[in-house]
Amino acid sequence: MSENNSFMVFSGTATKYLAEKICQSLGCPLGKMQITHFSDGEFAVSYEESIRGRDIFLVQSTFPNSDNLMELLLMIDAAKRASARCINAVIPYFGWARQDRKDKPRVSIGAKLVADLLMAAGINRLITMDLHADQIQGFFNVPVDHLYASGVILPYIQSLHLEDLCIASPDVGGSKRANAYAKYFGCPLVLCNKTRLRANVVESIQIIGDVNGKNVIIIDDMVDTAGTITKAADVMKAAGAKSVRACASHCVMSGPASNRVQDSALEEIVFTDSIPYSLRCAKVKQLSVADMFAETIRRVIDNESISDQYLI
Repeated sequence: MSENNSFMVFSGTATKYLAEKICQSLGCPLGKMQITHFSDGEFAVSYEESIRGRDIFLVQSTFPNSDNLMELLLMIDAAKRASARCINAVIPYFGWARQDRKDKPRVSIGAKLVADLLMAAGINRLITMDLHADQIQGFFNVPVDHLYASGVILPYIQSLHLEDLCIASPDVGGSKRANAYAKYFGCPLVLCNKTRLRANVVESIQIIGDVNGKNVIIIDDMVDTAGTITKAADVMKAAGAKSVRACASHCVMSGPASNRVQDSALEEIVFTDSIPYSLRCAKVKQLSVADMFAETIRRVIDNESISDQYLI
């Protein structure tokens, strides 16, 4: 990276573990800031060093609870009021992304609301990874650098040296993502058609394609309660698959997810570290995206192409 002391990296509370690794990769210190919590649940943000005229990168995923989003908004507002030159929100996991459209009458579009909040707070750029829906980029009136976890997941899959490989999508909506992986490896693609009883509850899954004698890898963008992905794995194993693994970008893993994964036919499930995972499950593995985000920050600072680093 060119000699450039005009940028600084700061982190919210929930994503400090990743920001520290990003700074280590960039060879810069993590900026000093203080978040003061009050007894009624409110909190205040203050920068403990001058950021006047600097390019600021604020690292914070907005996974539940909503305090993480509010913390980020306060960080942005404080940076704007402290005369930062450019405020870049680095959001490895963009929450509320599943609310990207009106799928029934009288519902909110949460992803658009979050985009509006971030822009009203004062961001100049968004750097994020594997949005649940690509069209969310259009909710912003500032540049959006949309990264892909395939940069770390593809090399991992290659390291497994699996024969008779087959890529699967857990639902029709994720077919585009899974198809990109299948084309990269030159292997068959299998789709799952799922029927939901209600939100987070899957009633049934049918496999479209042949998994008999295959080493299947299910590709998804996030795993929440793990109901879909574990049911799909069990169905595929029953259909004659040699092994079933899963790779997903975001480790939401809420509620009974860890127990479901542990008790399922999955050999392992691989995530990035966009969201911290503290529960113990022997089948869960996390790959770090710190170097990828650090390289993107470096390219933004040096005005270089971001797309050159994409594998697919």
